[in-house]
Amino acid sequence: MSTGARIAIVFNAYEPRPAGSGERLSEESVADMAREAQEAIQGLGYDVTVIPLQRSLLNFLGRVREVNPDALVNLCEGFYGRPQWEANVAGIFELLGLTFTGNASKTLAFCQNKHKAKAVLRSCDLPTAPARLVFAADEPVDLKFPVIVKPNAEDASLGITPESVVRDEQGYRRQVQRVLENYRQPALVEPYIDGREFNVSVMEDGKATALPVSEIDFSAMPAGEPRICSYEAKWFEDHPLYQKTPPLCPAPIDDDLRQKLQGLAADAFRAMECRDYARVDFRMDSRGRIFILEVNPNPDISLNAGFARALGAAEVPYASFWARMIKNALGRKEGHDPADAAAG
Repeated sequence: MSTGARIAIVFNAYEPRPAGSGERLSEESVADMAREAQEAIQGLGYDVTVIPLQRSLLNFLGRVREVNPDALVNLCEGFYGRPQWEANVAGIFELLGLTFTGNASKTLAFCQNKHKAKAVLRSCDLPTAPARLVFAADEPVDLKFPVIVKPNAEDASLGITPESVVRDEQGYRRQVQRVLENYRQPALVEPYIDGREFNVSVMEDGKATALPVSEIDFSAMPAGEPRICSYEAKWFEDHPLYQKTPPLCPAPIDDDLRQKLQGLAADAFRAMECRDYARVDFRMDSRGRIFILEVNPNPDISLNAGFARALGAAEVPYASFWARMIKNALGRKEGHDPADAAAG
């Protein structure tokens, strides 16, 4: 039975660019995520259209206008191969008065800049490791080795490899130069926290609800190998690093640690003014100190990814998640929420 509401699922189609870094799998997977969301939402009785965002923004917006949806399911993670334009796409929706699922443009933009996001978290008394923004390979930092060097404004672990963890000045300069040349942006330098890694997915169902904690299991990593979730470990199923970093959800932790991580995740969600859903990543050092690595306001929500795994651990059906997100979006439209410019 039809609900009477029209839903358009929008996603950024993969567009190869000669100047790209070559890390493309995370972009290509968005089309699969859109198909999975389409199946789930159609099962709810909605009239669903999938609209890819390709090189012509005007053609894309013309198609959206033609469909005239009641709400967009926004799966756009960038535009024309540029993750940094993720917030711009959401901003266009806001300017056009289109209501959509997921986070507003201001949150997407702020979380994209990891250094500024960490400053917001610190201002809210949330634990995050010190970090420095570096603009030149010969620029010194007042952090003790080992450190991790990564692009400041990428997502999906782009630019993070085992070589990103450096233990001396020579390695530091080399990795900073790599970020500057390959990603054309400043490098974020942080202490390398050699410990356990957790992530907590958060969904908004009337309040910020933290889902079961997930942990990256590093026990199979060879001795001396940095225990990080690199780009290869996250995306390439045949890669040894992928096979040696399986996720465990629910994480094998006691109730005190679980409650602490979930509480911090919900606090970070609110601090970054998130809405609908997000994921918060953590590291815990050998002394049990917890640090927020980042808040991801547009995490992978495909069926084989961590968010859906957390939904399963919480016994929340995938379709029910989408039903809630669409309800949230339609509620913002009815309320004429100025945060997303969703006036009818």
